[in-house]
Parts: sequence; C-alpha cells; structure tokens
Amino acid sequence: MADPIVEQLSKFTACDIADALLKLKHPNGGFLAGITLWSPERQAGPTKIVGPAYTVKYAVHSDPVPKIEGHYIDTIPKGVVIFISSPVTPNAVFGGLMSTRAQVSGAVGTVIDGRLRDLQEHRDLGYPVFARDVSTTAPQEVAKVVGVDVPVHFTGTHNQDVTIQPGDYIVADLNGVVVLPKALAEKAIPLIQPQVSADEQMAEAIKGGMTFVEASKKFRGK
Repeated sequence: MADPIVEQLSKFTACDIADALLKLKHPNGGFLAGITLWSPERQAGPTKIVGPAYTVKYAVHSDPVPKIEGHYIDTIPKGVVIFISSPVTPNAVFGGLMSTRAQVSGAVGTVIDGRLRDLQEHRDLGYPVFARDVSTTAPQEVAKVVGVDVPVHFTGTHNQDVTIQPGDYIVADLNGVVVLPKALAEKAIPLIQPQVSADEQMAEAIKGGMTFVEASKKFRGK
C-alpha cells in the first residue's frame, strides 16, 4: 500500500519542504549541507527521490560495537531511501553492486553521508545516488556496518548536528537533501501548497512588471 505522505511530498521540491520546516522552526529547514546528486547525472536532470529513511551506520574498525553479520543490502524494503552514515574516510561505502541490489529490491535511491564508488555503474542503472564525494576504494579495510535501521547522526558544515530516525522522510533533488522528521510530517504538509501557490503568483506578477517587494507583500503578506 502506497504511503500517502510520500504521495503528497512527491508533488514538491526539496526547497518547498525546507520552507515548510522553517515555518515550524525546524533547524536549517531539514537541509543536509554538503550532499549532492551524483547519479544518474551530476547535478542535472529531473531526478527527485522521496521516501522513508532506511538507515545504515558504518563505524571505524576500532569502534567496540560489533559488526553486523550478513549484508544490509539484502534486507532493503521496497520504497525506501537508503541513508548511509559513514565515518570520515577516503574510502567509499557504497558501490555499483549495492545499487544493483537496491534497485531490484525497490529502493527509490541512496543518500550517503560519505563517498560512493563505481560511479558509471550507478549511472548506467539510472539509480539515484546522492553523496559527499567519490572514491575508488571499498570500505572493508577501514570501516564496518554496526547498525541497520537505527538512529544515525549527520554532522554537516556550520556545526550541523542532525539525528535521522528510521522512517523519517527524505526528499532529495538538484537543490539538495532535506530530512522531514516523521513526527512533523502531518504539520508540515498543509503548509507547503499555500507557499508554493503564493510563489507561483509572485513569479507571474514579477514577470508582469511588479517588484519583488510589491509581489511579496501582495501574495506572501510580507
């Protein structure tokens, strides 16, 4: 059964979601700074992914938390966005075979707080991947998976510290990646369409010769 929240969020951009979260005083509008689109194109095209987060937590080998046995990629539910939390390392934590398995499982895309590799393989699949950067090297020598479907932390630029819970909604497109906490979804959604409609009206008014300030006062009330 389709998630009605995903269906509603799919109509809007990551910027639209962030605007709604700002109205709810959510820090940074849920934006995760530094993560951008790498596949199927590099910051181009209509790619957008929307879905609940299925989280994967990597840690360095020296971390005392034991490694998860098996491979998380074989447990991916349909319709999720895989969110991978990685320690800072030059190694990648997501490769082409991972995208192949994720796509077969019905995942809508992957967001990596870290690096990917096998970039052309992801692009050949047409599978959406957002990440900080690329690499050539697999993670085995430096990192291990210590948690699946658990809360993970994102530490971004400007002292960002975000906790991403399993099931939080992720919206990602050319603008970037936004995390909408599941607990705020029903409050945020009614705020989005009125703002989008106001912006559309502003755009038409500005094209007709109205100034930005005039249009903002008329359609945004400010």
